[in-house]
Amino acid sequence: MNRPYILILLLALLSAFPGYTQTYSPNWESLDSRPIPDWFQDAKLGIFIHWGPYSVPAWSPKGTYSEWYQYWMQNRTLFGNGKFTGTEVYDYHTQKYGPHFSYFNFGDMFTTQSFDADEWAELLSQSGAKYVVITTKHHDGFTLWPNKNASESRGYPWNSLDSGPKRDLIGELSEAMHKTSVKLGFYYSLYEWFHPWYLTDKEKYVNEYMHPQFKDLIERYQPDIAWGDGDWELEAEEWKTPELIAWLYNESSVKDKIVINDRWGKSTRNRHGGYYTAEYESGLNADHPWEACRGMGFSFGYNQNEDVQDYNSPQTLILLLTDAVSRGGNLLLDIGPDGNGKIPVIMQERLLQMGKWLKVNGEAIYGTRAWKRPVQWSAGEQDYKPDQHYLGGDFILKQTIDPEPGYAVKELFFTQKDDVLYAISPRWTGKEMIIKDYHPKPNATVTLLATGQKLNWKNRGKDMVIMLPEFDPNRLKPEMQYAYAFKIQ
Repeated sequence: MNRPYILILLLALLSAFPGYTQTYSPNWESLDSRPIPDWFQDAKLGIFIHWGPYSVPAWSPKGTYSEWYQYWMQNRTLFGNGKFTGTEVYDYHTQKYGPHFSYFNFGDMFTTQSFDADEWAELLSQSGAKYVVITTKHHDGFTLWPNKNASESRGYPWNSLDSGPKRDLIGELSEAMHKTSVKLGFYYSLYEWFHPWYLTDKEKYVNEYMHPQFKDLIERYQPDIAWGDGDWELEAEEWKTPELIAWLYNESSVKDKIVINDRWGKSTRNRHGGYYTAEYESGLNADHPWEACRGMGFSFGYNQNEDVQDYNSPQTLILLLTDAVSRGGNLLLDIGPDGNGKIPVIMQERLLQMGKWLKVNGEAIYGTRAWKRPVQWSAGEQDYKPDQHYLGGDFILKQTIDPEPGYAVKELFFTQKDDVLYAISPRWTGKEMIIKDYHPKPNATVTLLATGQKLNWKNRGKDMVIMLPEFDPNRLKPEMQYAYAFKIQ
């Protein structure tokens, strides 16, 4: 092989990986030019895990975040879905634990004695998720790994090795997840509500605490995702996150694989960083990689105050996933283990139910991209949404199978992959299914993924009409009836 040919080959290889062959400067124009790796847009489903000392009291009024327990209690305030006096958590805490019981005592009570990382990894694999994001440190500052900064800067034990667990929880989960094909990401809060340095000297907090702590986390465990949060107090320039991200992209051990979100300063969401995020919203659109995050109920952290009716049904979760994917996004669905390290049974059940549907219908989800139109609407007013601070998951039922009078429904969701179009119907439509304003090629084949059946079809005016087999619910397992995926090739 001659030298000019080798040079051309090397240049071609380098051009195939444009995000990993340049040095990034600590400014958004440069940082935003780094491409999002394809694996993230192919993954579609991630599992969020909120776990920490707040998982011990595990209580807040319905419609609120229980992981904010310390903030609600100490500030005697509350917001979420509902009307509150603001003292609900404070009143609960003083009645149950007494007026002099500090939140920091929950660090010792957070024993995690039932935590089995391999069991978690197996369950998460069976859910059909392609990545997991765990809260390595929430706004209370407790780290789930043996970070000395967390304890030494405070003057008392406040990490998982020095306090209750006496374990490196992130290390154990990392080792278990690396035995699977599921990628692992780390949520990290820039902000801590009551850290003494943050309250008195924010610059010292950023330079001597936050940056070294973040780098320690990354270099110890080498995650696939860095999921920033707690960004709203300061601008990115005050957090010095452009410098931190430049280090991540240029110098860190994960520079060639790391994916980040957009929460790195109070003006960066949906503008800068990596993929964009939506929290308890109906989602974004496909002009930039994005992810919707929400809990199975309303709280991210485990909330023992929530009942079965507060949890989204498996059909709701599948439709939420399908809705996000049809618009080019991902769903990051949260679970909240308890203080002992057990994932509540209802959450386990939902994960397994989703996994069974995805095992059969996943080709209509994984690796797909948005089609020219994400959905097919019926007649009527579109995009029904209830008036809620946090948009509950059942909005998708109102937009699909249980509409309010006068409102349209999403009859079909669409995704595409190469020369294949997928149509996903929230309901069985009878003897035929109509795709409006669409004519496939004459030799197109249609397959119902749930059964593998080839279906007949025809053109009727501007529309494609697919003839459906007689519906026999006994032929389909319950988890196959959450939504029906059709492959048009």
